[in-house]
Amino acid sequence: MLTLNISATAHGLNYLPQYYAERIGLFADHGLEVTATAKDPWTGVLDDLDSGAADIALGGLWVPAMYVGTSRELSVFAQVNHQFPKALVTRAPRPEFAWSDLIGQTVLAPGIGGSAPYAFTAGLIREAGVDPASITFLRDLSTPMFVELFEAGLGEAIVLDHTTAEALQHRGTGFIADDYVATGGLGPNSVYYCRSERMEELADRLVLFTSALSQSMQLLTSVTVDDLAPLLREHWPSAPSEVLERACGRMLHSATWATTRIDRSATERWLRILFQESMVRSIPAFDDVVDTRIVDAVDSLAVTA
Repeated sequence: MLTLNISATAHGLNYLPQYYAERIGLFADHGLEVTATAKDPWTGVLDDLDSGAADIALGGLWVPAMYVGTSRELSVFAQVNHQFPKALVTRAPRPEFAWSDLIGQTVLAPGIGGSAPYAFTAGLIREAGVDPASITFLRDLSTPMFVELFEAGLGEAIVLDHTTAEALQHRGTGFIADDYVATGGLGPNSVYYCRSERMEELADRLVLFTSALSQSMQLLTSVTVDDLAPLLREHWPSAPSEVLERACGRMLHSATWATTRIDRSATERWLRILFQESMVRSIPAFDDVVDTRIVDAVDSLAVTA
């Protein structure tokens, strides 16, 4: 059996198609043994790619994008998130929320796990015709620290993953004012990438992996949150079941897990947002970040099957 080692930037609910594929044996069915390790700090995924401890990394597309044109060449070959599963949480319900409501207010944007939560939020704000500079953002601290401070009274809003957002709603300390999978459109939030020089070496295994992941996504379209409850408890035993199930339901009924193929126009939009935030020196071309050969091969296999 072939092996594939993944170094991930987190152990998150948004990665569920990978965990589901492992649980129901799809990787084994494809002759592949997959191991996955969540790194803390997340930048350890780059060290693992360099050392060979990991074959591929799972994390934000913004990381390979920032390295375009440098000596660290990274190629993105598939995605696990077709949307950005984040939410803006406010202190009180805001059923008629608009981004202009935040002008002059303070928003907490956790960043110790990466810059995407703030950057994508800023992109949504600009697209709504509001200047992000009119809002005070507190950044670069961990999610648990910012949640504790928010619940203690700091700021008017906070950007969170769905699980944490639902946890605040469960406690009555916050309310989801804007769910990005409902309002934010498409985008490659979490992707798989590797050192570019290893693409040819890994190609056969990446096709098997991506094929299994695609099957997992297809199967998830016909399951319920109740069906997934044992898997959720297995991976996050300390989280309240209601919180996990509500967060999972948000993603299950969205396009978050729709496809492993990375959308060109959605990626170009994300790259423009990164440029607006000065996270890249110029807007990279899609083909400089994403290598479609793996998903193309998976699609060809599906057609001939």
